[in-house]
Amino acid sequence: MEPRVGNKFRLGRKIGSGSFGEIYLGTNIQTNEEVAIKLENIKTKHPQLLYESKLWYGVEGDYNVLVLDLLGPSLEDLFNFCSRKLSLKTVLMLADQMINRVEFIHCKSFLHRDIKPDNFLMGLGRRANQVYAIDFGLAKKYRDSSTHQHIPYRENKNLTGTARYASMNTHLGIEQSRRDDLESLGYVLMYFLRGRFDDKPDYAYLKRIFRDLFIREGFQFDYVFDWTILKYQQSQLANPPSRALVFFEEIVELIPGASAGPSTGVPPVVSNLNRQSGGEEGRPTSGNLSWSRNAAAITNSGNLSKQRVPDQSMSRD
Repeated sequence: MEPRVGNKFRLGRKIGSGSFGEIYLGTNIQTNEEVAIKLENIKTKHPQLLYESKLWYGVEGDYNVLVLDLLGPSLEDLFNFCSRKLSLKTVLMLADQMINRVEFIHCKSFLHRDIKPDNFLMGLGRRANQVYAIDFGLAKKYRDSSTHQHIPYRENKNLTGTARYASMNTHLGIEQSRRDDLESLGYVLMYFLRGRFDDKPDYAYLKRIFRDLFIREGFQFDYVFDWTILKYQQSQLANPPSRALVFFEEIVELIPGASAGPSTGVPPVVSNLNRQSGGEEGRPTSGNLSWSRNAAAITNSGNLSKQRVPDQSMSRD
């Protein structure tokens, strides 16, 4: 006699497996509609299928049984079908739907915690272009549904999910939250878009992305890093002003073409250093990162945090 589930579904061949069970092809006895049937041993210590229940959930023999929509291939299957490289257009179309699915899960106060290509499936028939999120075996509530009180920050947690796509905080043992699902989704999208092993990266494009952001923020390329500011402030507090001058001179030596100038007890303004681009305000023209470099941000004003404001004492081309 063929195996049945709840006297409503015929159990067919195995078509996959999830985090906590196996998945079989099923058929509705009355309508012949094909469905997916997930089985979980009733002896499992942490039953998960009730979280996923939609069409039918119950116990059949030695198994908890879940009946759900039959879906099409996973994104991992389709990635392999496309020779393991997807176009930017396809990745962007997928990203739009995948973010929507993750947002919906989060709005229900749950984290998925196992974002990966195998857990996103395309639909069938009229819904063949729709992305579905599956396998909530590792899902966890991150807030109270009524009060929206978030779970507390915790450390020393075991890794939950798939290591390849897990967030940095997950690897560090930090309790997962919504950001970790989204970080994992980012890794999935990069995985789809990655080049072949022997591909030459588009270095110019990558540099342009960061340069454009730098310009939009109005920053000066002056080699004044965060630690430069802190060390200069500390040197002033420890032994003003002579030690500060020595430290400044050490910093200037690291800047190509710069000179410390006469020892006046006040760090000099260093201007027009290695200005090769010829762009307005020392900004780069296309394809040239040799921007105007100056050390004015750590001189007379004493306000070392104002790195965005051009120093009016700077000479200009």
